[in-house]
Amino acid sequence: MKNLGYYNGEIGLIEDMKVPMTDRGLYFGDGIYDAAYSRNHIIYALEEHLTRFYGNLRRLDLNLDMGRDELRTLLCELVRKVDDGEQFVYWQATRGCALREHAYPENGEGRANLMIMLRPVKIRDRHNAMRLVSTEDKRYLYCDIKTLSLLPSVLTAQRAKAAGADECVMHRDGRVTECSHSNISMLKDGVFITPPADCYILPGVGRAHLLTACHALGIPTEERPFTMEELRNADELIVSSAGLLCCQAIELDGVPVGQKAPALLTRLQDHLFGDWFEKTSLTV
Repeated sequence: MKNLGYYNGEIGLIEDMKVPMTDRGLYFGDGIYDAAYSRNHIIYALEEHLTRFYGNLRRLDLNLDMGRDELRTLLCELVRKVDDGEQFVYWQATRGCALREHAYPENGEGRANLMIMLRPVKIRDRHNAMRLVSTEDKRYLYCDIKTLSLLPSVLTAQRAKAAGADECVMHRDGRVTECSHSNISMLKDGVFITPPADCYILPGVGRAHLLTACHALGIPTEERPFTMEELRNADELIVSSAGLLCCQAIELDGVPVGQKAPALLTRLQDHLFGDWFEKTSLTV
């Protein structure tokens, strides 16, 4: 198949699938999601994504009657049904179907709806450097949960697109938080610096892999807040996500930035992309 949609056991082309009007995800964004990439029909870092997904289910009290092992098996089976081996793999759970009312059933009532979408998408070329813009972070304080309520991210992503940029860096009360749909980190004086995993950012799987790579390569790390001024003066700016891994940014608000530690950046990229190709190899 060229792409694939799944909703509560029904499978078909994405454009042919139907979702009930009473799904609480439609009018409240009441749900969570996660996403990964596959190569050779193997989903990269699937366990990390499942850990975050099931942790978020518990935090929002969502009653999904499919366990981790069953969902893992389902995702792997669906990936193999799509013709292209390199895919974007997206799944979400909403609080289920009910007539519109803000409060939701408690004590395990209300079965969550599960939606999965798969389509061919290639991971971004690491040599394709990014251009960034910035804006104030006006989101609420559940940024560490991967919820469906993404209006601020939609608006900031559109801001980047309108400016001819690739991503939009957000900042709140003087500190850098993250981008519209990725994490932002930096290299300075040989140290990898990334915002702390608090309620202001999503703890990205790509960010976690960067920290692991730094530890493996002996690169010092700091998880701490930093300012836009620090970011502008960084030796390298790094954008990361499930589909970016470790992408260099060379411009911020129309001004050249970074590009001062290419050898160190290349070491990180080589390690991460080597891991990506090794773990999604047909020989694994």
